Amino acid sequence: MRRSLILAVTAALAATGSAVYIASSASAAAACAPAWSASAVYVKDNSVSYQAKNYTAKWWTQNEVPTASGQWGVWADQGACGGTTTPPTTPPPTTTPPTTPPPPTTPPPTTPPPTTPPPVSGLPKHALIGYLHSSFANGSGYLRMADVPADWDIINLAFGEPTTATSGDIRFTLCPAAECPGVESEADFISAIRAKRAAGKKVLLSIGGANGQVQLTTTAARDKFVSSVSAIIDKYGLDGVDVDFEGHSLSLNTGDTDFKNPTTPVIVNLIAALKSLKARYGANFVLTMAPETFFVQLGYQYYGSGPWGGQDPRAGSYLPVIYAMRNDLTVLHVQDYNSGSIMGLDNQYHSMGGADFHIAMTDMMLAGFPVAGNTANMFPALREDQVAFGAPSSVSAGNGYVAPAGVQQAVTCLVKGSNCGGYTVRSGTNPNFRGLMTWSINWDKFYNWEFRTSHESFLNGLG
Repeated sequence: MRRSLILAVTAALAATGSAVYIASSASAAAACAPAWSASAVYVKDNSVSYQAKNYTAKWWTQNEVPTASGQWGVWADQGACGGTTTPPTTPPPTTTPPTTPPPPTTPPPTTPPPTTPPPVSGLPKHALIGYLHSSFANGSGYLRMADVPADWDIINLAFGEPTTATSGDIRFTLCPAAECPGVESEADFISAIRAKRAAGKKVLLSIGGANGQVQLTTTAARDKFVSSVSAIIDKYGLDGVDVDFEGHSLSLNTGDTDFKNPTTPVIVNLIAALKSLKARYGANFVLTMAPETFFVQLGYQYYGSGPWGGQDPRAGSYLPVIYAMRNDLTVLHVQDYNSGSIMGLDNQYHSMGGADFHIAMTDMMLAGFPVAGNTANMFPALREDQVAFGAPSSVSAGNGYVAPAGVQQAVTCLVKGSNCGGYTVRSGTNPNFRGLMTWSINWDKFYNWEFRTSHESFLNGLG
């Protein structure tokens, strides 16, 4: 999150398009669906037939043989069919991708999404998530915890910051009265958090922000991070943490090219620290993340410094953290603002400020994508209930403000597959899409609660 506006980096990469075959949707009839084709692209709920059986795709796939799918694979066995199509009995060999292929027209996630069931989070099906300026003033006005409206389902306390960039020692204090007139006492703040939690709300410590660079370069910093964050959680009675590492907090060392097996200390130590916190607090620990697009979706084109060096080493650097924590992650809400143009799964550049950007960026998290265009190195889709997107609550909150109608158009497209404009969603319909995050609750109040009043009833009406 930004206390002030920042400049974002715009990536540029030329890519060529290719035709994509989309199979027909599933049918309840016993007749055989169109024969499976190794060269065809299938998305969620598409049906095919193979060796006298019908199968339905669970997510995006290409060249994955239905009979090899298994219980946890992409294809769901729908039973025998009586059609006359004769599919091949042996799939064509898979073509080995070049070392640095351009991003494909659509991504083949050969690694399935997490197979663990969604945890019991206590969140509503569609949540409203916001950041509360608790430790600083920035012109939007201070808001006491007790005065935060009940519509906010997750309240992220901004921010816990380190004593130095590499210490791992995270501190959180309420905004000084000289900066924030009307700030409550610490005892009242803790009491209000307790009341929010009793009402079913989640209150998290958001760590980092624009000014809080956190680099866990050593195991000592890792351990200090765990102990200091735990102390804050225990003192204030919080539900968990939000990881809002920005700037130069995360980057990848040269040669660290496999997001599934990272070797860079700041990445490895952060993953270990988050796993330690999860182990300490158990199943009810809430973990959210708020990366910028540069650190996530840009990974479709670039990952770290690249195979020969020279690229920005921060590109895609959140991906190994998200992947490692995928079974413990409650919500990922990428900041769809303060961003340069980013290439989507259609190999077109998308720019912030409209529904299209929210749709294209979020579809990447719901469909999965090849990292740096390498189809042998797939970032798998997250569960629907783990995905939200972030939007500024007002024009003062950040670059890329979208009026409520545009935000709701994007959500409707992602949830129901309708009103998507010119973008074709790869992830299909996502009825369990988690919801909306905004920076910030304070700025929303400053602008007469436009974000909250527009979107809370809308989210509740999605069913």
